[in-house]
Amino acid sequence: MSFCSAVLAEQLKTLEQTAGAAERWVVAFSGGLDSMVLLHALSLLAANSERPNGIPLTAIHINHQLHSNAAAWSAQCASLAKALGVECRSIDVSIDPKAANGLEAAAREARYAALRTQIRSGDWLFSAHHRDDQAETLLLNLVRGSGPAGIAGIGAALALGDAWLVRPLLNIDQSALQDYASAHALQWIDDPSNTDRRFDRNFLRHEIVPVLRSRWPDIATRLQRSAGHAGEAAQLLSELGRIDLDALGADSRRVPIDGLVTLSSARQRNLIRCALRDRGLSMPSAVVLNRVLSEVIPAREDAQPLVEWPGGAVRRYRDHLYLLTDKLAPRIEESAFSADAAILGPGLGRLALERNAELGLSDAAIERGLRVCPRLGGERFTPMGQRHTKKLKKLLQDEGVVPWMRDRLPLIYAGNDLVAVGDLWLSNSAASRPGVAVRWSGRPALH
Repeated sequence: MSFCSAVLAEQLKTLEQTAGAAERWVVAFSGGLDSMVLLHALSLLAANSERPNGIPLTAIHINHQLHSNAAAWSAQCASLAKALGVECRSIDVSIDPKAANGLEAAAREARYAALRTQIRSGDWLFSAHHRDDQAETLLLNLVRGSGPAGIAGIGAALALGDAWLVRPLLNIDQSALQDYASAHALQWIDDPSNTDRRFDRNFLRHEIVPVLRSRWPDIATRLQRSAGHAGEAAQLLSELGRIDLDALGADSRRVPIDGLVTLSSARQRNLIRCALRDRGLSMPSAVVLNRVLSEVIPAREDAQPLVEWPGGAVRRYRDHLYLLTDKLAPRIEESAFSADAAILGPGLGRLALERNAELGLSDAAIERGLRVCPRLGGERFTPMGQRHTKKLKKLLQDEGVVPWMRDRLPLIYAGNDLVAVGDLWLSNSAASRPGVAVRWSGRPALH
């Protein structure tokens, strides 16, 4: 298929069936051939849009700072975009050359993390992946032992919150993009790392795909067809996973084990993958996922097993599996409860005082001055309505607060007396009707 702005316009109409109309177009702009062609064609469409002021178009260049020419490339991207009348912003990211998941993966993760910070609701974030990229991705994932979702390769549209990542060139061969660039006398950046065979994708691109193409000239189209079949299979597995989640009364964070074990091992793995995907967590390898089935699910009810991987973790508490990030919120630091509010830290929310509430802390407790403190262990507490003091540990166990969140609860002291535990309990001696209520907004899941 040849390529021109009219062909791109037809692809965008197809994408609108999934993603709806875009408020703004944002292009991931490396300055290479592919993204240069995409930006040029989009600039023509944006200028000729039926909208009164055209479609806003922005280019974002990610400077990975991995090459001596990186700064010069950033400047060149700005110049290339300016020539098209397009705003271009450059963002520097830092990459660990010795990252455990490899330089390619680390660069990709840093790139998309930076791009996410630049998009807003209603945006389309454009990536210039084409048919040859799709073929390479399928081959790469086959070598890695990926399942149907991996073999499905690159998706044409992916939701990013209230925005969309779109790839309108997946049906276009790179040769057609080269023809377009020549016809429009475009300039672009040649990154020498694209020919470095040490990287897996480059090895496939320069060593393996040419051999395959010599035997099957339409190899990219054939592989794209296989990717489509795998994509359908992956969609069916995803639908089955949601059916199983609904049948178990589960959600994407917590799965009842007694229902999970009634499924076959394959459906257990599929359900967990589906739930992780719904939560936006990274996928574990097959080896790690099998550890969940063999170590976490059959563990004793009073055990607290944990299996984690970069970007995700599975824990068990009592009769549920919990699907979590691999990073727990930091512990709370002691602070004064000043100005009727206290920020607890990333992922822990905020405490506030509500005066003249039906139930809350007494004026006498407030006048002593409040402090928010972390749990240290050994605290004792008499909840409102109870006569006997209990260990806080026992109260948390009875309440079913998950163990990994117990040390992240905000304890509120008046003087040396523990008068409230988050918004869970007030102490018997400090409670009052009416009173000053403790409100915990943004509270993380505790059960």
